[in-house]
Amino acid sequence: MPTRPNILFIMSDDHAAHAMSCYGSRINKTPNLDRIANEGMRLDRCFCTNSICTPSRATILTGTYNHVNGVTTLDTPMDAGLQTFPKLLRESGYQTAVFGKWHLGEHKSFEFCPTGFDDWAVLPGQGFYHNPEFIFKGSRGPVQRTVMGYVTDLITDFCLDWLQNRDRSRPFCLLYHHKAPHRHWNPDEKHAAMYLNEDIPEPDTLYDDYANRASAAAAAEMRVGVHMTQLDMKCELPKNVSEREMRKWAYQRYIKDYLRVIASVDDNVGRVLDYLDADGLTENTVVIYCSDQGFFLGDHGWYDKRFMYEESLKMPFVVRYPKEIEPGSVNDDIVLNVDFAPLFLDYAGLPIPKGMQGRSFRPILTGETPTNWRDSMYYRYWMHKAHHNVYAHYGLRTKRFKLIYYYSDGLNQMGALDEKYEPEWELFDLERDPAELNNVYADPAYADTVRELKAELHRQQASVGDARYEKDVD
Repeated sequence: MPTRPNILFIMSDDHAAHAMSCYGSRINKTPNLDRIANEGMRLDRCFCTNSICTPSRATILTGTYNHVNGVTTLDTPMDAGLQTFPKLLRESGYQTAVFGKWHLGEHKSFEFCPTGFDDWAVLPGQGFYHNPEFIFKGSRGPVQRTVMGYVTDLITDFCLDWLQNRDRSRPFCLLYHHKAPHRHWNPDEKHAAMYLNEDIPEPDTLYDDYANRASAAAAAEMRVGVHMTQLDMKCELPKNVSEREMRKWAYQRYIKDYLRVIASVDDNVGRVLDYLDADGLTENTVVIYCSDQGFFLGDHGWYDKRFMYEESLKMPFVVRYPKEIEPGSVNDDIVLNVDFAPLFLDYAGLPIPKGMQGRSFRPILTGETPTNWRDSMYYRYWMHKAHHNVYAHYGLRTKRFKLIYYYSDGLNQMGALDEKYEPEWELFDLERDPAELNNVYADPAYADTVRELKAELHRQQASVGDARYEKDVD
């Protein structure tokens, strides 16, 4: 068998693409993450199929949509018996490990600890930024203990120790998973003073009033300042101020801490890239950096994710593999998190199981988009109203349009509220309205577009085996 590449899959939690300078960020610099893009490829249309942590992670591991793998909400744990790409890589001779954020089930028992890995150490649940607890694989079973230090540094330390002590006769697949920049955004001492004497540019839609959108937008409870807590702000919130004043004040406190924890991630990714160089691993290692979904950075006046709006839907994805990927290349094909597992198996020279629903996008990374590559994608958010009052919805995104159907029904789903509202539609023309402020669903000029997109939405649902909502009729 030809020499198979090592795979280093770096994933953060809630890192928006527009907080990376290689994506043109106005608000921060990420030189080490940019290095991956500059020495490889940046994907501009990489999307998640469900913008919430646990479901996205399950999709990445299994290569299946959430209605297939069963992980539809934060409360639906992943079945440890499911087939995953790390299990298949390990069976084929790869050394496998995961360190950091796991978040695929409650760790009150050790029932949902990682499987398919030679070694691992993961955070219970969300984990803490300072002096966190970790669950270690252990020679006699899982062991939980507190480790002193800052979580981003510690996860990197575990990865570097494992790389140093690996079996050098075999390829490796290392999942290097950061907690940051997940809420509540607690920076370390090294980065705590960043941005103290400056104002971060506000997003154009910070003061969005949610006019001309479905009622779901105004109902969402994730407005900057208004729906934040003292834990978020690290101080008492001001009283007797207008919502506009609250958003303006809270945005600066929120975004500065968010960017500070990202700065630590960037520094630590640099440590690992330097190790690859020093150990002669750079040429034969596929290095990927992504996040499990996007995040609102004051866009539409929000923090968090969940919606199918662009800042939440879009995943940053940069990849370097000197043997195949041209430095400084950029691609705008639609790639999904359901495609990641097939990609990794392709690099390892393994067949892609029939049950996986994604496709390897290795040809895209070499600059050769297949003629039959997708030109639209399907999305579904199941966790109706349970967190931040976001309504359940599904939809379709093409390169120009986005059609969203708020079916607004918990459907007796674990982790969703048992409430029901009248469904609503949204249509955005992304070419004319990239900020998604103008719902043109009812505009007669788009009547033909609506019909065509609905037909494609239902075709996509059928192709992945999902069921349309009972009131979604042609």
